[in-house]
Amino acid sequence: MRMPLRKIDIELIHFFRRISVPIARFGLFVIFFWFGILKVVDMSPASPLVQNLFEQTIGFMPFSTFIVLFGLFECLIGILFIIRGLERVVIPMLFIHMVTTFMPLFLLPSVTWSSIMVPTLEGQYIIKNLVIIAAAIGIAAHLHPIGKSK
Repeated sequence: MRMPLRKIDIELIHFFRRISVPIARFGLFVIFFWFGILKVVDMSPASPLVQNLFEQTIGFMPFSTFIVLFGLFECLIGILFIIRGLERVVIPMLFIHMVTTFMPLFLLPSVTWSSIMVPTLEGQYIIKNLVIIAAAIGIAAHLHPIGKSK
């Protein structure tokens, strides 16, 4: 028996709708927890960029303390993304993280841009965070309004 193309298309769309939020949650967990743990155990390839930004902006604590706290913050974001019901807590945390993550594009242009509109590898690493923002927006789009029963 041959299934019509439209029916296959509809089935695939429904399947992807069902798994899109759980997959986005899991992906965000993996990225934030993994990259955060690398900072905590002092193995992150992003540490020099973070330290460069730290020296330009913060400076009220030792970098060694900051990088561990920043890594733990990233781990927490990852963990909170996989716990249903905590989206309204984690999305503002993600927003704060994204603001700080995008700062090198403006504060460290010699590190993040090789020429106009040509990012370095570090710049590409930062710009790809737009996909993280899109995934978080997708999760937020599936929330129920506050005070409304499911």
